[in-house]
Amino acid sequence: MTVGAGGGADMKTQQARSALGKYGEGLAARRLAEAGMTVLERNWRCGRTGEIDIVAREGEVLVVCEVKTRRAGPFQHPLAAITPAKAERLRGLAQRWTQERGGAPPGGVRIDLVAVLLPRRGAPSVELVRGVA
Repeated sequence: MTVGAGGGADMKTQQARSALGKYGEGLAARRLAEAGMTVLERNWRCGRTGEIDIVAREGEVLVVCEVKTRRAGPFQHPLAAITPAKAERLRGLAQRWTQERGGAPPGGVRIDLVAVLLPRRGAPSVELVRGVA
């Protein structure tokens, strides 16, 4: 099979984006642990429906965490990525996750966002926003 012009560049871009996402998720997992949460699972996939970046527990509350990593620049803040459609999809994924494990915990389910901003220089900014949806 022949790859068209630019096919290699597209693959490199996808690999770089994937590496950036994994790096951000690692920082996010560390931030959640610092906030007193226990990370239960990372990158849980539900067929074609989607993926939960991080599933954690804070006391009796199950936390479904979306992680958005952005490089410094003219891009939207990661919080802008939580659209009503995205929030609805995350709620559905959370429901599937809890159904597979015997139901929601007594404290219910909360959806959080960890926004990771990577400046050109210096340490990344890792912001936890609770209850985004």
